[in-house]
Amino acid sequence: MLRPIASAFAALILVAACAPTLGPPPPPPPPREGPPSSTAFRAGDFSWSAVPGRGRVDGRLLYRAGPVRYSCAGAGVVLTPETLWTRRRMTILYLSPERAALPAADVRARTPSAPSGDYSAFVKRTVCDANSHFSFSGLANGAWFVITVAKPVAPGKGPDIAVMRRIEIRGGKPVSVDL
Repeated sequence: MLRPIASAFAALILVAACAPTLGPPPPPPPPREGPPSSTAFRAGDFSWSAVPGRGRVDGRLLYRAGPVRYSCAGAGVVLTPETLWTRRRMTILYLSPERAALPAADVRARTPSAPSGDYSAFVKRTVCDANSHFSFSGLANGAWFVITVAKPVAPGKGPDIAVMRRIEIRGGKPVSVDL
């Protein structure tokens, strides 16, 4: 009589060992990002820009408004990778996906209507030197947006100007850009 009870107990233990464990289910696999999008921020669309390359950008700010000279000395310069999403963002902020020089206050005012996303990890940053020159190196081939804020050399002689220009790096060759 003990033998059938022991056999039943052993069978119960084997079944219990094969049963799924209790607790929360495993997390679902990460969603596939799908094709590039102009409306949804997708980190994968930026992956090309994170690969170190031989590309270089040497730039200088030459912007003038009539007799008023501008400088970017000490100002930050950003280099943003072009994706469908950032191209749409530039079109909203700067009213062009190619180049613009607009009052910085106007660009800031349009910021809430531009798509948002955390693309900061893919943006390159530098600072303009005293002569309004800047450079970036180690860049992947592709299209980028160069952006800075220009200030009048004589304070109070004009508004701060947000300057943006699209550039392309091909074959790791240096690109010279005048803003």
